[in-house]
Amino acid sequence: MLMSGEVNKIITLCGKNWAKIGLEFIFLGGKPECENCKIKKACLRLREGAKYKIVGLRDGTVQECALHEDGVVAVEVVELPVIALVDSNLTEGAKMRYEERVCDHYECSMFNLCHPVELKNGEMVVVSKIIGEAPDKCALGFNVVVAELQRELTQ
Repeated sequence: MLMSGEVNKIITLCGKNWAKIGLEFIFLGGKPECENCKIKKACLRLREGAKYKIVGLRDGTVQECALHEDGVVAVEVVELPVIALVDSNLTEGAKMRYEERVCDHYECSMFNLCHPVELKNGEMVVVSKIIGEAPDKCALGFNVVVAELQRELTQ
């Protein structure tokens, strides 16, 4: 787990035309065109389904890419925290295995907070920050708060 103030930058490649500091994106994984690419390890080192933000640009050397017409360049990214609802008895620093709640209240204003697309069932996460009260009452009666979750770093 990162200590407060630390940033875990990852160097990866992105399309030259969208390599701008501040750009946020969700990494969707490799495509068939990536199979025989000699630089795919630099691109495919990100976690599929995770949201990232470009925080730095490297030297600007353009590499050829079958997916990006104008090529790719090296950038520094950080994985963004997942904003989600958690049980109100959890505290900052708590580790938990994310388990998606069974809920069919799709019209609920908090449905997306309860079911963050960035997380898969069984993933280990750490409550990095309690943001505050839930914006509404849970239709199933759970006591929940809004929190920032970070995936537990794998070694």
